[in-house]
Amino acid sequence: MIDNKQREVIKLNSSSASLRADTLSRLKSSGRNKMGSYCVLVLALCAAQILCVTIDSVPNADGEGVILTELERTVSLVCSSNRSEEDGAELVWLRNGATVILRQGNRKGQSAVCIMPVIHQDNGATFTCRLSSNASVEASVTLNVTYAPILSGSEGVLVEDASSLVLSCDIFANPPISSVRWTLNGSAIDILAGGFTLTNDGFTSRLSADKAEKSKHEGLYRCTVDSPVYGIKSKDFLVTVTEKTVKFPLMPIIAGVVVVCLTVILAIVSRWKKIIKCCK
Repeated sequence: MIDNKQREVIKLNSSSASLRADTLSRLKSSGRNKMGSYCVLVLALCAAQILCVTIDSVPNADGEGVILTELERTVSLVCSSNRSEEDGAELVWLRNGATVILRQGNRKGQSAVCIMPVIHQDNGATFTCRLSSNASVEASVTLNVTYAPILSGSEGVLVEDASSLVLSCDIFANPPISSVRWTLNGSAIDILAGGFTLTNDGFTSRLSADKAEKSKHEGLYRCTVDSPVYGIKSKDFLVTVTEKTVKFPLMPIIAGVVVVCLTVILAIVSRWKKIIKCCK
């Protein structure tokens, strides 16, 4: 027989066991939650490692993804994915956001683009490679195309007295030209005294005069530019001011001759019968 004191002890032991079991269950549940969060994080990191594209280039890009090249050169870009072709890792190329047309066999796993030759419009162009199935997985490079201004040799310029004189110097370059200097017969040009106007739009430097004068404007002009990359370049203009000629009024004379000829023909037609009688 179990007395009342034994029953109370058994009941107390049963309650303690239940409490321990509940506490252990909570600890296990908490551990499972932490383990689940850790697994999710690992899976996310693995997914980030799997979904990856890279661009290799010739010439190489710098740390900011910029490729330095020059006009008429060739730039090769190769995009690779760490997904295999069997996984369907199809690649897409964009140039400044516009899709680049690729051959059928140049899309899976690895894709190449060749810019040949490099032209002015390629300067600043951004080439982006991405997964067609996930546009957020991408890599980009940008072209920095350097080129010198087209300046060399000399040019002869004939201008009539009192006519306008315009000399143009090409300064279109990358990096931009740091300075432009005009000289006349080896001396710096006095813009005000010579009645000149000097303009510069970043592409062309123009030196002009409304009315050319032999004493002021005839001579050897030189346009000299200083490029941070390509150094000093120049072009000469040998300007000769000629006497003003009286232009022959060709068109009015032709019109007058035509009117006279038509008048003579009409007069002959109207008196044709009289002319024939006289001839008999």
